[in-house]
Amino acid sequence: MRERSSVGRVCALLVVVAALLTGCQTLSSSGAGRAGHPTGSGTASATRSPGYGAVFLAVDECSSFGTTSFTEVPCTSERAAARVVARFDGTEADGPRCPATTDFVLRISAQNPSSGENGDAPVPQGYACMRNLEPPHPGDPGGGGGPRTIVGDCVYGSGSGQVRETACDGSGTRKPQYQVVSAVARRTLCPAGTALYVRLDGDRPVGCARRM
Repeated sequence: MRERSSVGRVCALLVVVAALLTGCQTLSSSGAGRAGHPTGSGTASATRSPGYGAVFLAVDECSSFGTTSFTEVPCTSERAAARVVARFDGTEADGPRCPATTDFVLRISAQNPSSGENGDAPVPQGYACMRNLEPPHPGDPGGGGGPRTIVGDCVYGSGSGQVRETACDGSGTRKPQYQVVSAVARRTLCPAGTALYVRLDGDRPVGCARRM
């Protein structure tokens, strides 16, 4: 795979989830719970240069990194900042979840280039699960970010029955108040001393959090 000096004409709009803005997670206190929904997203764009394969941002391919623009680049490039660890067509709501330690997600809008334009194939709607090539890794347990809340993560109350992730080591803008110590199928399976229930993904959707 070699880097191209020219910029391709096919662009895909990307929405950055959890890398730039960490979404809220639903919380329930030990006494009573309130429902909530993830919020917050940024908008960015990516440029697909010709010759990088049949799938835009396929698994093990890399992207540059920035606040407003993401470009597919060779992983050996000095511009490479994150690698695709999983790639799915469709929407996150209807598709598989990203791996637990994903650092951020890129949502890719469908693109249909003109026939024969640079030999590019259509880009279907989809999303790419990204992992930074170098630390920090906000998707790691206690890292303070990522698209999923997992065991080991820390949160703080953000109001209206919601919590937000923050770094467990206190390096974030907000200090941690609770840490998710286990994931269970239902609340009654949480250990004694659980102070907060946090909604998670998967077949063990209840996160048991202790006060820090």
